[in-house]
Formats: sequence, C-alpha cells, structure tokens
Amino acid sequence: MSFFPTTYDLPDQWHMFVEEFKKERNHNRADKPIWIMKPVSKSQGRGIFLFRDLKDIQDWKRDGKEKKENAEEAETYIVQRYIEQPLLIGGKKFDMRIYVLVTSYVPLRAWVYREGFVRFSGTRYSLDQIEDTFVHLTNVAIQKTAPDYNPDRGAKWPLMNLRRYMETSRGIQVSNAAFRRINEMFWYSLLAVQDKVINDKHCFELYGYDVLFDESLNVWLIEVNAS
Repeated sequence: MSFFPTTYDLPDQWHMFVEEFKKERNHNRADKPIWIMKPVSKSQGRGIFLFRDLKDIQDWKRDGKEKKENAEEAETYIVQRYIEQPLLIGGKKFDMRIYVLVTSYVPLRAWVYREGFVRFSGTRYSLDQIEDTFVHLTNVAIQKTAPDYNPDRGAKWPLMNLRRYMETSRGIQVSNAAFRRINEMFWYSLLAVQDKVINDKHCFELYGYDVLFDESLNVWLIEVNAS
C-alpha cells in the first residue's frame, strides 16, 4: 500500500533530494512536478511554500548554509512531492484531520476517533499560481486571513459530512472502501515506527493525522502531529 509522497529531510538529505529532482530536469517548466517545503518546528501553515525549480529555494539554502557557518543550527525542513490532483469539493481543495490514540506499541493497539474534521481552502484550486497560500494550504490560521473569509461560514466540515457527501456523489461502497484505506494507512504507518518508539505501558500518545484524497480516491498521508 503506497500512501506517502516522496519526502526528504533537509538539509541532511539535500543531495539525495537534488538527485531525485534532476530526474525531471528535461521537463518544460509547466510540466515539472511541484514540491512543497514545510518547516518541522512551525505550525499553522507558517513557513510553507511550493516551488518548481531549484533556483526557487536558493535563498532558503543560502540562509541554512550561513547558519551552519556561524555555528547556528540550520532549521530543518521537510520537502515533499506535492499532490497535484487532489479531490475537490466545489472546486476547492480540502484535507482531513483525524485523531488516533495509541495505548500500546508492543503489542500495537490503537483507537481511531470517529469524528475528525475537514479543512477547506477558501479559493478555487488551480496550479497557475503556486505561491497563493489561500489556494493550496487548508490551515485555518491561513484561511481566516483571506480578504473574503466569512467567519460565520468558516472553512471546516465535521468528518461525517464528508462521508455523507462521498456516499451521495460516489456511492456507499466506494466511500466505505476509501475510508477503509485510511484506517489501513493508520495501521501501516504505526507499524513502520513500532520498534523505534519508546513504549511505556503507563502512557499513551494522541496523534493528529493530516490526510488527503486525490481525485482517484487514493489516500495520502501528509503529516502526523504528536501530542
């Protein structure tokens, strides 16, 4: 089951990332894949940006190099292939926040909260302006700063509303299969770190999974937020 976009940890994996990036170097700019940069230590969409060319991140790279030379720790970023064809509702991008409670890693025991929420962008989706955060980022902290943001309408749905929408638009069987793939993704992602997480039988951990459907209803894990 493939559910994680190609991802690198920068600056440590810079050369690996560049090697992967250059596989696409013969593409015209309009056809080049889009990448998304996300700072590890920030939240609410701060510091996130999209790019198509390496020259678009030269300022970021130069800043990190200067920090290292000055004995400062360069800020860690995640660079990830952007999901360019997300499932849209009303022409707008959305993702899901779903909570998973892990009470034990050995044996692995986890519980999925039935009701998460869905976050929408406030602007119709397009790849013409990848610098427009109101199009590409669903974080409420970003969307509520948009000039046309309506606080009464907001930018969220309960997760159950999405399930009803998908059952109506795609059918109950297709919808159930899509959400079953999300549960499988939770399980496989936890198995991947089962032998790396310190397991204390007196403690538990609550994770906030950010999940995306593409237009074919494939499931993509965007990130996992701890605590």
